[in-house]
Amino acid sequence: MKRFLFPLAIGTLTLAACAELAQVAQQVGATAATTAASTAANGGKLSVAEITSGLKEALVIGATKSALQAATKGGYSDNKRLFIPFPAEAQKVKSTLLQLGMTKQINDFEQALNRAAEEAAKEAKPIVVDAIKSMTVQDAVGILQGDSTAATEYLRRTTTKGLTNAFKPKVQAATAKVNLTSYWTPITTAYNKVAPFAGKQSVNTDLDAYVTQKAIDGLFVLIGDEEKNIRKDPKARVTSLLQRVFGNIYNVAK
Repeated sequence: MKRFLFPLAIGTLTLAACAELAQVAQQVGATAATTAASTAANGGKLSVAEITSGLKEALVIGATKSALQAATKGGYSDNKRLFIPFPAEAQKVKSTLLQLGMTKQINDFEQALNRAAEEAAKEAKPIVVDAIKSMTVQDAVGILQGDSTAATEYLRRTTTKGLTNAFKPKVQAATAKVNLTSYWTPITTAYNKVAPFAGKQSVNTDLDAYVTQKAIDGLFVLIGDEEKNIRKDPKARVTSLLQRVFGNIYNVAK
């Protein structure tokens, strides 16, 4: 029975994600009509209003897709670039415990870290979308003519504090839900018992802060991918406004 339920669950999740993305595309796509008049008035050149609308549209679509991907089960654990490993500050713990034959405990612990990040990522979309909506005209023009991840870096600067505040409680709840301390406490306790005899110091890693930061970093990896894709691939520009704006970056009305 389980082998039938798993594909069904994945299919349901995929359909739900596609439906949400379609709804977002429909909502932001409506801005194309409001910028048509200003485009004509500028002799076919891009108006400032069109640049701003197009960039915001691209970012909302990309951020929504990225947040959905990150929040999916396996969004971090199955992605090599997003996978959250044993904390760097405690790599010496991992090495020592592997020598003690605690491979399963290490693997279980790392899986729990990634599940916590996936739970936290569910909070990302409204925070990032709010930052996009508050973007100024000057921000939009500078970002559009910036490098391949200029928008992503803008969002990182403007949303990291909000994401941290939203993610950390979710991480704390997720680590409690999967009983993360049941992995971390025995690991650190075992390590700290043998550390003095090996001439090493004990460790005290703030797991919630570590997972929160890694979850945010992973989200921006995905947002950066979406931005690069929209900039370079015409097929990724899923609305007429995106096609016009990103196809004529330097054809801007003065």
